[in-house]
Order: sequence, then C-alpha cells, then structure tokens
Amino acid sequence: MPKKAMRRRRLWSTVLGVMVCVLVMVVVAAGLGYQLFQREHQDDLRKADAIVVLGGEHDGREDYGLRLAREGYADTVLISDPYRPYAPPYTSSDKRIMDRVCNAGTPAVEVICFAPNPSTTQGEAMFTQRMAEERGWKSVIVISWRYHLVRARYIFGQCFDGQVIMRSVPRDYSRPISQWAYQYAYQFGGLAKAVVIGCDT
Repeated sequence: MPKKAMRRRRLWSTVLGVMVCVLVMVVVAAGLGYQLFQREHQDDLRKADAIVVLGGEHDGREDYGLRLAREGYADTVLISDPYRPYAPPYTSSDKRIMDRVCNAGTPAVEVICFAPNPSTTQGEAMFTQRMAEERGWKSVIVISWRYHLVRARYIFGQCFDGQVIMRSVPRDYSRPISQWAYQYAYQFGGLAKAVVIGCDT
C-alpha cells in the first residue's frame, strides 16, 4: 500500500477512534447525569429541628417549606434570600414574594430569612450550621430542585454536622433535552467545585 494511502488510513482510524471515545463519554455522562440529577433522590419526610429553603427561583419552594412547618415537621423555617437588592434579572415581583414569605411567621412557626455569604449553596449550608450551633439543632429538612439534591446533600454533608432530609420542590420537571444537557453540565461542574473547595467555616 502506498505511504500516502497508509497515512490517510491511519488518519481516518484516529478520527474514528476519537469520535467513538467522544460518543462513549457523552453516553456515560448522559446516563450518569440522568441517575444523579433527573431521578428522584428525596428522603421520606420526618420531623426535624428546622426547614431550610434554598434559593434558586420562586417556584413554590418557599410556600412548600412553610406548609411543611404548618404540618408540624419543624417549628422554624430558614428561607434563603440571595436575591437582594433585586437588581435585574430580579424584579419587584421577587421582592413581593420574599416580603410575604419572610413575614409569614406565626406563634407556632418562626420564619428567618437570611442572605447567604457566599451567595451559594455553601453559604446556605454554613449559615445553617451556625444556627444549629446556636440553637442545638441536630437535623434539618432541605428543600431545593430535584436536580440539585445530590449536590446540595454533598455540600450540607461537608458544612453541616447534623442529619439532612432532602426534599425536592413539588413541581413539573419536564423540559427539553437541551435544558437537561445544560443542567447536567452545570450540576457536574458544581459538584466538582464542591469537592475541590470543601467547606470553609
């Protein structure tokens, strides 16, 4: 076989090998992403010392946390408020929602809104740990998106000394494949970051 043809054949073999490797990696990442972020990983509900509503979007999470408290699962609700000062993309609607839920306390249910520092899941977990140390809490219910639960559980495991009961916001999680691909990449990246930086409390 002529040398030029051999070089061309080796080139195509290399290209094909790379394409197969990329395809395998995509399939593995998609399968792992589905298992970690799309399937349900919430825990059974049980009573805890507090309910922690993580920030993200106003998709009913705040009211879900308040409802669980009214049903007797905890008598304190921590609601993350990383949205202030409500500059774009946040709106006056965000402010109205937070004003309402932050003033939803009753004699039976205490509501504490807080601005996490840093304004991330890590900051929320660190604040929860400080509150737990002050009040002697041993367990919390943490509310977030279904696709965020694995990462949030890992971060709270780093930053919070007590038991964590993870609950996903009850909402519709159907979405186009492109949006799931973005979420897989975002959550993988966030999980890798959490592994690297740990929890500086």
